[in-house]
Amino acid sequence: MKNSENGFHKAAFYDDYSQYYSHLKLYDKAIECNTKAFLFLKQAKDSELKKKLLPRLYINKGIHSVFKGWYGTSLKCFLKGNELEDSAYSNCMVAQYYLFRHQPDSAGIYIAKSEEKMFSQKTSDAESLWVYYTMGYYYNEINNNDQAEKALKKALEINIKTRRTYSSHINNVYKSLAELYKKKDDGGKAYHYLKKYMEEEGRLDVARLNTMNKATENFISELKPESDWHRNDLPLTIALSITVLTISGIYVKKTIQTQRLKKKVLKEETEELKNHVKIKMLKEVIELAQKNDSSFLMKFKELYPDFISTLLKINPDLENSELAFCAMLKLNFSSKEIADYTFVQHRSVQQKKYRIRKRLNIPGEEDIYDFFGRISQ
Repeated sequence: MKNSENGFHKAAFYDDYSQYYSHLKLYDKAIECNTKAFLFLKQAKDSELKKKLLPRLYINKGIHSVFKGWYGTSLKCFLKGNELEDSAYSNCMVAQYYLFRHQPDSAGIYIAKSEEKMFSQKTSDAESLWVYYTMGYYYNEINNNDQAEKALKKALEINIKTRRTYSSHINNVYKSLAELYKKKDDGGKAYHYLKKYMEEEGRLDVARLNTMNKATENFISELKPESDWHRNDLPLTIALSITVLTISGIYVKKTIQTQRLKKKVLKEETEELKNHVKIKMLKEVIELAQKNDSSFLMKFKELYPDFISTLLKINPDLENSELAFCAMLKLNFSSKEIADYTFVQHRSVQQKKYRIRKRLNIPGEEDIYDFFGRISQ
């Protein structure tokens, strides 16, 4: 492209590079490339391709600017891009800006336009995914849980088709679904999607670091042959190499620190959700035991998956009724409570405790509740 006189090709090239740097979170470089794209597009001959690229340059500038905290510039770029294109995607990006700035009322206007354009115009799968995600994000903000779930699930469906080329979008969908199910008090699903979000974020960060390392290696390998021909330039080569490695090192260090902090917060949130799920399951299991429901033991196994197998290793001949009795002891039910729930006399419960001690070789001096409490904690 260096010697090309085709302004449009150069503009498209620099636009791609600006998005590349944006994915690496190098927003200064992204803005620099975006500025060059505008410059070369201005020099290009008028054409339909030029007409289509111009609004995207504005939209991409809006994206880079918002991450720099230049909100006024960002909004102007989004609105200009939308004025020129007026598509599902361009309206969606204006809505994204307002959602990012916590202005759902303004976002709602562009969400409605975005949805209408998506169905009336030919929209690519990748852009439809982004529109559905934005709709889900918006409905999440206004607490319309059913509509949010519907839109985000649609984005997941589209992701199956676009995953190989636009997979970087899906981490936001996972995060929104985790937030949605947390609000709906569905800890199991919230935990599932939060975990998926963390996995996707980890994959993207690894890809970013690998790209930075590869770029550094390529830069040094390109300089090395030149240094063989230009011995006098060797100090300059070394200085440039050190500069590149230093910049890369700072970026890597900053990324790792940010990722560690993010992972710490996400880990705490994940543990909170896991505890929430466990408490909810425990409540359900206790209610089944109190009703003497036949599904009690099955649900108990879901809550404590290793408990039954541990007991069967001690004594493989234990019957289901004995396992259910042990499960009640694990839940710290008193002899009176067990008697009430299973419709037997208190004396019968005491006899069962004695038999269980013998069947599991529990020493007479050891408290039976302590014994079961230590199993599958």
